[in-house]
Amino acid sequence: MTSEVTAPEQVALRAKLAELVQEHRDLDSAIEAMTENHDIMQMTRLKKKKLQLKDQIAKIENQLLPDIIA
Repeated sequence: MTSEVTAPEQVALRAKLAELVQEHRDLDSAIEAMTENHDIMQMTRLKKKKLQLKDQIAKIENQLLPDIIA
């Protein structure tokens, strides 16, 4: 089902990956700051968003890495 990613697609995927990784890091910082305020609902929302980003990051990384047949 996976097809090879073309060079322009790779460039776009790597840019998107960098953007998602940065957003993931930013959420880490925001969650850490929230622990001081004890805003549990907002922390929960941020953690959920962080997990969604992690899934998107993994999906893009899988597209960029070639399949290895063992």
